[in-house]
Amino acid sequence: MPKLLVIRQYDIVVLTIIYYKISAPLHNFIFLEVPLKQYSKDHGLDNTCYYVDDGFTGTNFNCPGFQKMIDDIELGYISVVIVKDLSRLGRRYDMVGYYTDTYFPDMDVRFIAVNNNIDSDEGESEIAPFKNIINEWYARDISKKVKLSYRIRGNLGEPISPPPYGYIKSPDNPKKWIVDPEAAKVVKDIFRMCLEGKGNETIAGILQEQKVLTPTAYWVAKGIRKGGKKTNPDPYKRNNSTIESILSKQEYCGDIVNFKTYKKSFKHKVRRDNPPEKWVIFKDVHDPIIDRDTFEQVQKLIQKTKRRAPKPENGEKSMFADLLYCAECGNKLWYHTNTVNKEIHYFSCSNYKKDTRGSCESRHYIRADAVEEVVKMELRRLARFLQTNEEEFADLLARKTNADMIAEQKRLEDELNRSIFRNESITTFFSKLYEDNVSGKLSDEMFMELSHKYEVERFELKSTIKDCK
Repeated sequence: MPKLLVIRQYDIVVLTIIYYKISAPLHNFIFLEVPLKQYSKDHGLDNTCYYVDDGFTGTNFNCPGFQKMIDDIELGYISVVIVKDLSRLGRRYDMVGYYTDTYFPDMDVRFIAVNNNIDSDEGESEIAPFKNIINEWYARDISKKVKLSYRIRGNLGEPISPPPYGYIKSPDNPKKWIVDPEAAKVVKDIFRMCLEGKGNETIAGILQEQKVLTPTAYWVAKGIRKGGKKTNPDPYKRNNSTIESILSKQEYCGDIVNFKTYKKSFKHKVRRDNPPEKWVIFKDVHDPIIDRDTFEQVQKLIQKTKRRAPKPENGEKSMFADLLYCAECGNKLWYHTNTVNKEIHYFSCSNYKKDTRGSCESRHYIRADAVEEVVKMELRRLARFLQTNEEEFADLLARKTNADMIAEQKRLEDELNRSIFRNESITTFFSKLYEDNVSGKLSDEMFMELSHKYEVERFELKSTIKDCK
């Protein structure tokens, strides 16, 4: 079968190309990047196709275009990967090094970085590892500058997060929030209903009955760009957590609250909650939606209704909790204890429309002891099947076990190869650092900092290699 070449890019400015070359016709993609297209033409690489990851950072290798390319490599389609330079493949030196020095050669894929004069057919490049480090340093430096900019702006009282539901950016000054009357009315209703003693589920149900759009659906309807999931089968159904989040936002008092979340590193995309003592609060910056007395009263009510730990008299949680799903709608079955008779434990559909404003017509009630009996019956049936059809049972079990083992083995092998390669690369980096330090190209302070960094990484890699093996 003819193999493929692939084209992909990380951003709008620079086009990264990986070429396809197959007998079947491909879709035609038109881009303004002439030099790389000309390079492919000059080298007899035609019928090109692009994998696009527009808007994704170079430190992220889980973007859809890149993963689609990896899937096609696994299928044996791709024979050549061409990029403008190494930074277009990525800005994480460990991951880029793994793909260029281990993964691509193992999959018999030729790799070319045009501007770096790197071609795997001409042998290994000694300069590539250092270029990868420089590319990551660039990403790290940009991340530090952005963080510093946010820190300065946040400490000066500028809002560093998008305005919450109920506010919009001022058309005259994007650093100032103004009240959005339509959404602000909903926020006021939520606080009012909370003070009336209604719970989050009740409030959410009332808003759903009144056909009030969820915040995300409202922003989409108004053309306001926000993150998060854009599609929802029911634009009026909101979760309890949405109500809880609105009731806890101090911004509705007219305050700016900065640094509520943080990221551990530019390599980690998940934001974590900062403890309240690290927040920076500026009071009475914009027009309030909720007066401060009302907000404080609501906070006292919220504290009284926080989710409590399971009561000891309810017994231990069932071993089947979080494992059972509704056969009709596919949602989880929730585990409950009867309020009158604590000996009765049961499961019911979490999407039952009368309990949770869901779409499931039936509660699908089933007692926990009944589930246990069903499982026991199935185990006894399997035991009888094993006694009468031992060879067939062993064959079925082996096929299932082998499939799981192969998948896990492949994952561990990939992780092991990456770690071994990286561990070997660090030895080379140490030698180069020492030479640069002796020759005066690298200061003692920088040498010690980088040496410590590599030593810590090597210790972690040794642990990973041992675990994988």
